[in-house]
Amino acid sequence: MIRILSASKDTYVTNKIINNSFRATDANMGEAGSLDLFKLYNESLLSGETNPIELSRLLIKFPLQEITQMDANKKIDINDASFKAYIKLHDVYGGQTSPEKFHLILFPLSKSFDEGTGMDVVNFSDINACNYITSSFSNGSAVEWNLAGANKSGSLGDANIDVIVSGTLNSGDGPISLSPTQYFEKGTEDLYMDVTTIVSGTCAGLIPDHGFLIAYSGSYEKNPYSYFAKRFSSRNAARASQRPKLFIQYNDSIQDSHTDMIFNISSSLYLQNYHYEDLSNIVSGSSATELSGENCMKLKIESGSFKQLYNVSQALRGRHRVEGVYSASFAISSFDSLLYREANLTGSITFNEVWTNAEETVTYLSSSITIRKENRRKANTKHQNNVLITVLNVNEEYKQGEKINIRVFAEDRDRAITYVRTPYEKKSMIYRNMHFRIRDVFDGSILIDFDKINNSTLLSTDEDGMFFNFYTDSLPKGRTYVIDFLISRNGNDTVIKDAASKFRIV
Repeated sequence: MIRILSASKDTYVTNKIINNSFRATDANMGEAGSLDLFKLYNESLLSGETNPIELSRLLIKFPLQEITQMDANKKIDINDASFKAYIKLHDVYGGQTSPEKFHLILFPLSKSFDEGTGMDVVNFSDINACNYITSSFSNGSAVEWNLAGANKSGSLGDANIDVIVSGTLNSGDGPISLSPTQYFEKGTEDLYMDVTTIVSGTCAGLIPDHGFLIAYSGSYEKNPYSYFAKRFSSRNAARASQRPKLFIQYNDSIQDSHTDMIFNISSSLYLQNYHYEDLSNIVSGSSATELSGENCMKLKIESGSFKQLYNVSQALRGRHRVEGVYSASFAISSFDSLLYREANLTGSITFNEVWTNAEETVTYLSSSITIRKENRRKANTKHQNNVLITVLNVNEEYKQGEKINIRVFAEDRDRAITYVRTPYEKKSMIYRNMHFRIRDVFDGSILIDFDKINNSTLLSTDEDGMFFNFYTDSLPKGRTYVIDFLISRNGNDTVIKDAASKFRIV
């Protein structure tokens, strides 16, 4: 699962000297099209100051309550190792001189800020909160930063601070840094910072949800050099794809082995239970007890004299149990004396698959599964690129705010053709290391890229093939998109473009 959240507010504050006469500490840039980050050393004159320093700092907030709600609804686990959060700000280069070789630093804010409506980035004549002195208005009165420029730092839990540098999030652990940095060699790079610890701590209610401050790191704000100007697109930028983003990545894929289970390798089988159209826990007995938690059922695998029982638990998504989904993981040996001859003679065995209670007195589902031998050959003669991918259910248009399930059919065009005289349902090939990305049709920009590190774009598998979910609010409205796929196998990657019909977000 990958979800992209847009900024809910952003601005920057500055103490820039205007006409060598005063500092624009009351200026507001809440509706400016860019977020301008600069530091000037001794570039202006101001009575009473020697070697004056002028600087700006960025303020930005994202709707983290969306992630808190997803965790509460057991859609993600903010404590899972696969949960990641990254802030991305897009560089704006308009021919201006850009600084190089510097570090930027990010802090969670300890105070809230008002965005404001200012947009004058030349004379800084628009006056409003938020600015260099005040963070917001409350009950008609200005609320000041504890130190001008939101510059009062401290540890989590400290009173009267503007930004949080470090803190203890888990009992028994020591303090950890809450201030990631990024080095800019050329100065034209996008900002891309890992804020996983901050976001998970905020969603857990441990860190205030007031947004972030981004600035030149301390030594750069104080040294005798100028850095003018590093510009990023703001949330008011004309091009929606360039606006600030918070990437939420989480591996929520499931790998069900009903269609491709092989002997001797541990695999997982899943059972999904629906009440009407909604996933719901199985209810059992006259008291309608819900089956939940660990070892709440049994799975019986049998063929002839062979019979094995395996524990079944409610499926886990991180630390959360998934409503209405159950799984069992096990391996069946082809060297078992009851299976050896048939497994090696025919290459496969079809077993009865019975999901039952612990006493085997109540059957919840009875089916069958075919388990095959490993695929062996003298050499890899398969054509890596001869794969046909079809997306089965893409609509022409989607509205923002939808969560869409996309089914994917894959066919290896080099596999043997079977001729039959009766109706035959062609089954999708299963690729366990297959990722998706979403690309803008017209300018080629990639909105959601393949994620082979955190596997947030990994396709899930079930007995019907492969599928994935995505959130339409991750994509700007008014654009047309297409889905590409990446298949990794035998140490090689194959990218399949334009496998899906084009779709538009309206």
